[in-house]
Amino acid sequence: MPANLPESARSRLGRLLPREEALFGERHAGSRRLFEQGSESLLAGVPMSWMAHWAGPHPVYLDRAEGAEVVDVDGNAYADLCLGDTGAMAGHAPAPVLAAVRERYAAGATAMLPTADAAWVATELSRRFGTLRWQFTLTATDANRFAIRVARHLTGRPKVLVFNYCYHGTVDESFATLGAGGEVVSREGNVGAPVPLAETTRVVEFNDLAGLERELAAGDVACVLAEPALTNIGIVLPEPGFHEGLRELTAAAGTLLTIDETHTLSAGPGGCTRRWGLRPDMVTLGKAIAGGVPAGAFGMRPELGERLLGAPGADVEDTGGVGGTLAGNALSLAAARATLSEVLDDSAWEGTEPLATRFVAGVEAALARHGAGWHVVQLGCRAEYRFSPRPPRDGGEAAGLGDESLERYLHLHALNRGVLITPFHNMALMSPATRPEQVDRHSEVFDAALGELYA
Repeated sequence: MPANLPESARSRLGRLLPREEALFGERHAGSRRLFEQGSESLLAGVPMSWMAHWAGPHPVYLDRAEGAEVVDVDGNAYADLCLGDTGAMAGHAPAPVLAAVRERYAAGATAMLPTADAAWVATELSRRFGTLRWQFTLTATDANRFAIRVARHLTGRPKVLVFNYCYHGTVDESFATLGAGGEVVSREGNVGAPVPLAETTRVVEFNDLAGLERELAAGDVACVLAEPALTNIGIVLPEPGFHEGLRELTAAAGTLLTIDETHTLSAGPGGCTRRWGLRPDMVTLGKAIAGGVPAGAFGMRPELGERLLGAPGADVEDTGGVGGTLAGNALSLAAARATLSEVLDDSAWEGTEPLATRFVAGVEAALARHGAGWHVVQLGCRAEYRFSPRPPRDGGEAAGLGDESLERYLHLHALNRGVLITPFHNMALMSPATRPEQVDRHSEVFDAALGELYA
């Protein structure tokens, strides 16, 4: 519970939340029927269990989405500031991607053969992120898993180091956190961990260079897998000098540095790697690069690629743990080429980043107007508010800022008034299709929610 939420506001929250839940029920009868039907054959009534955890007694069911607008099966339209939690960062059904997908599917979607699009996309990614040798996957999770395997093979070391409350998809090694005594433990809620996380993973807090140096000194870390800024526990930005220290310490320890830009592509065409001049050994990507079609990628410095291909006993087919029949398929790469060349090209952020700044200004104005001691952080075309006066400096501090009831109220209040933000946290993302009036709609709705809470 945020300490700066007055008791009077907490009391009002107890009355406002049931009202919003009732309003949700009135407006989503069609979604409720589909959810009930789906519950007869789908686990939790949804195709993937996390979909059942949106705010509301059941999820909203999608009818269609175009640009930055979503319409549900009940005909309710939403300004979509969630954008598939970055998966639809290009907007929904962008015309160039739609055309490329239609043309490519008509000519064959997957044949276990490379296409000209693969080389084009790899060349473009090297232009954005630095000269690397690229491989393609279907998800960022796979890209991260394969990068870890490459690092272990090349270094001969067993462990991975991650930052507390990081997010790297469903990579087993990344579901580690720090226990009360500083020991490595499995993150709460982790399902079926194959081994105790302390056997595979070292964990330090983000921005803690002393802790990083201490953990690397053991000499058993193959790679540091790092978001350039934490993004899935609220946005936690690096302190001055952190990335320089991260690079220096990993290089001195003989540890490979992998930067996961899956969410932080919001920072610009080359993510934080290009914006902040980072020098990783490997880069991983996913979600946004193919305009909503499943795709991911991992790139490595050319000399690492040469070492991998020349390494004795390195089977880089499926049986070596790296690959997949659908990885690098023709359809995904046609979509990626269209997305990177015509939608999320270098000029896209000239429009999307000012919209995020506009979002931040609207949130800050509402916070000031109602005396809510919260903060909002921006990273390129991405922004998020959290329930503390100042931004946290690490994942452990950020994890302590959650408030399930308050978040449920704010999400439901927005959803009931035609605004969709990312579930499980309070992130808004801007696409090239996002319109200023959609951002302003959020500002109005957010201001009204605080007005009732702090009345």
